[in-house]
Order: sequence, then structure tokens, then C-alpha cells
Amino acid sequence: MPTELPYAADAEEALSYDELEVLRLQYQKELSQSHVTVQTKFNYAWGLVKSPLREHQVEGVRLLQDIYRQEPGRRRECLYYLALGHYKMGNYEEARRFNALLLDKEPTNLQAQSLATLIDKRVTREGYIGMAIVGGVAAFSTLVLASIIRRASRK
Repeated sequence: MPTELPYAADAEEALSYDELEVLRLQYQKELSQSHVTVQTKFNYAWGLVKSPLREHQVEGVRLLQDIYRQEPGRRRECLYYLALGHYKMGNYEEARRFNALLLDKEPTNLQAQSLATLIDKRVTREGYIGMAIVGGVAAFSTLVLASIIRRASRK
């Protein structure tokens, strides 16, 4: 789903397998040495969040949440990717919450503004799909009920 919003490019662009592998290997190397730098952890989380694979996105969000909690000086840069990760996983309320925190700090942040638009569009779309499903179920239920009443009145 390409977007016309230039600043939300991260919502659709993933790293190549090789690019993500470089980040993973660096993270694993530092992890095996019992000292992962915040930058390495952030870089790997960033790559995972951009992935089209849900399990990567979940792991990326988990790593970003660790950084957010443990490194107050890095919170601002985590907010956008936490919002993006939740958006890509379909957790729109969480995406809105993190994006709103970033917009509170930086109201002119174009990435956050365009991500807010993407979130709103997706929520609206999902709402329409939900209403269509409910409408379909209601129509089907009405037909079944009418059929049962018709059969009962014939006896």
C-alpha cells in the first residue's frame, strides 16, 4: 500500500535481508560479549520494525520499549519507531499514543504528522470493514430468522 506522504516512507520500506542480517550479526556479537550498546540495539530494533514480518516487528518494538524505559535520553528517537511498529502490527491505539507523545514534543515533525494521517486512514478503513462485516452478519441473521418463521408458520 504505497502512500503519497513522503515522510512516512518507513511505513512501507523494509531493509533487504542482507542489510537486516548485518544489524542482527552486530547485535548478536555484542550480546555474546554481554555488552550491547544502545546504538546497536536501536539500529537492530529499527531494522526489525521496518520488516514486513510480524515476528520481526514484535521483537523490534520490544527492543525499542527496553531502550525507551532504560535510556531517558533516547526516548524521543524511540517514539516514532514505536508508533510505526504498532501501526504495522495493527495496534492503532498504541501507535496513536506513541505518535501523540512525539507530536507533543515536536508538533512540526513531518514524519509524525504523516504517520498520524496513515493511522487515521487505517482506523477509518478498518472501521468500514468492521461495519460491513456486522451488516453482513445482521442481514444473514435476518434471512435465517425469516426462514425459521416461515417454516414455523407453514406447520
